[in-house]
Amino acid sequence: MPQLNPHPWFMIMMMLWTITLTMILTKMTKYKSTNMITQNSMHKQHQSWTWPWQ
Repeated sequence: MPQLNPHPWFMIMMMLWTITLTMILTKMTKYKSTNMITQNSMHKQHQSWTWPWQ
């Protein structure tokens, strides 16, 4: 039963994973987030809420 022999299928699987990962990584490194964190937004102080019933 040749399908139980993992030797050729393991190499095919590894080659496909390598190709897939390289393609995904090149696409992901080109991606730029639209919500860049600025230095000013990290130092904002948040005010507490004022509730009308208190």
